[in-house]
Amino acid sequence: MLAMPFHEFFAGSGLVSVGLTPKFKAVWANDISEVKARVYRANLGDSVLSVGDISDVAGSSLPSAMLSWASFPCQDLSLAGNSKGIRAERSGLVWQWLRIIDEQGGQAPRVVCLENVSGLVSSDNSRNYHELHSALIERGYSTGAILLNANRFVPQSRPRVFIIGTRGMIPSGVISDGPTWLHPSPVRRAAECLKDFVWWHASPPAPMNRVLSDIVDNVPFDKDDVVRLIPQKHMEKFFASEFNYAAGYKRTRDHKQVLELRCDGLAGCLRTPTGGSSRQYIVKREGHRIHARLMTVRETARLMGAPEAFLLPGSYNDGYMAMGDAVVVPVVNWLAERFLSILVEAAYYDD
Repeated sequence: MLAMPFHEFFAGSGLVSVGLTPKFKAVWANDISEVKARVYRANLGDSVLSVGDISDVAGSSLPSAMLSWASFPCQDLSLAGNSKGIRAERSGLVWQWLRIIDEQGGQAPRVVCLENVSGLVSSDNSRNYHELHSALIERGYSTGAILLNANRFVPQSRPRVFIIGTRGMIPSGVISDGPTWLHPSPVRRAAECLKDFVWWHASPPAPMNRVLSDIVDNVPFDKDDVVRLIPQKHMEKFFASEFNYAAGYKRTRDHKQVLELRCDGLAGCLRTPTGGSSRQYIVKREGHRIHARLMTVRETARLMGAPEAFLLPGSYNDGYMAMGDAVVVPVVNWLAERFLSILVEAAYYDD
């Protein structure tokens, strides 16, 4: 079967397109960041990429597609952000995506997938999710959300919400009568007052057997000065663990800077390098000695499941931003296999 055409909004570095392959093929993509666009072009070419403000995109100008994917900005929904909500300047760009869907009319893709942080379903007593859910229902999409942590696929804890909607028939194999493992408590609370919530369901992926040490580069540890910032409890936990590598972020606790470690074989959630504290550290133990350095860009790409040959042009910060603001490749691939391709086939081929 030929790859199905899709539109990618907020395309970033193109990892969604990599993950949707071979089921789908981008026929149009958009992002406003030239830094991320350089990464996209280096790996996927520039034939479908349109760089510019989504506000300037006219739905009537887009080529035909079966799926619309939108990883809209999370800053106003993240617990680490400003929590201004889904109508704020950045996260509110999702309404531009909906405007474009409206402008496509009967030619709009019949399956949609939106991705964002878990705060989308939990913030403001779920009002942000309810507003977006209602907007999709009003446009004829049968809609539900799942929450999936990337640690089922890569050694990084990265919980993300995926809202899936379809205007077609829903095969029985992709839904359940109620919540499953894809619906932890934040999703259940968001859905409890929604009569039209679709409980998407699929069997869990096979257990992930990779740990942080599997993605570590052989490069010098040159930031040992930050070891003094590790709290004693974190140091004890690290030495008591079975792992020789830990990941950590600088944080401020009680007006004091500390380096907090994660000692379970996973990295913490990658973020964009807007400040020094957003760069993740790799800490290694050798006997009773501890060494530290910043995570390399290639390590961030591995944590995102990017192919080893994936190119990351530009500066360290450029590459880190491209990965920290992306979607994990095997997560996208799993969604394509378990939901999106099935729903597209049902919506277009079973009419």
